[in-house]
Amino acid sequence: MKPYYLIPLLFLSACSTTPKLVLQPQPQPLVADTVRYPEIVHAYHIGRYADPNDDLIMHEQHVVYRVEENTRWDLHPGPAGGNLSMLPPRDAAFAQAPVNDAILAEVNSQRLATIQIMMQARTLSAALAQFQAALQQTRTNFQETALLRVTVNEMKKRLDALANAQAQPAAQSISTTNEPAESLSP
Repeated sequence: MKPYYLIPLLFLSACSTTPKLVLQPQPQPLVADTVRYPEIVHAYHIGRYADPNDDLIMHEQHVVYRVEENTRWDLHPGPAGGNLSMLPPRDAAFAQAPVNDAILAEVNSQRLATIQIMMQARTLSAALAQFQAALQQTRTNFQETALLRVTVNEMKKRLDALANAQAQPAAQSISTTNEPAESLSP
């Protein structure tokens, strides 16, 4: 008889309800706190239907999940989560340069090299200007020399012509006879 009094206790435990497992969806993160937008999934309830590809297959009612919008990057300006100290500056030109002894030494050596190059460029441009002036002077001298040579050649031709003109009358006054060229008789 002892085992019979345990049987009702078994029935009581069998009738107790077990807690149902309820899955609650996770709350969607706020768009402003993320760097990516979440994907959007919709559920569609479909009843019984015959498979359009095979007449021998029938589908029972079920739920179809479809991704309506895939995840994507949040390209809106502004910090993610509102923390400005964690983000690098937007434009590197406006960011403060990191300060360190090696960087300062390199910057100073670059500054000195730039100053030396600029001084050499000024010296070079001054030398180039002097060269241009000397070249222009040489061209002018060459043109004047060519003009003087033409003038000297013309003068030589005139002198030769004059020398020839004076030499011809002297040749005409010389006679081959012993008679005087002009008569001395009154």
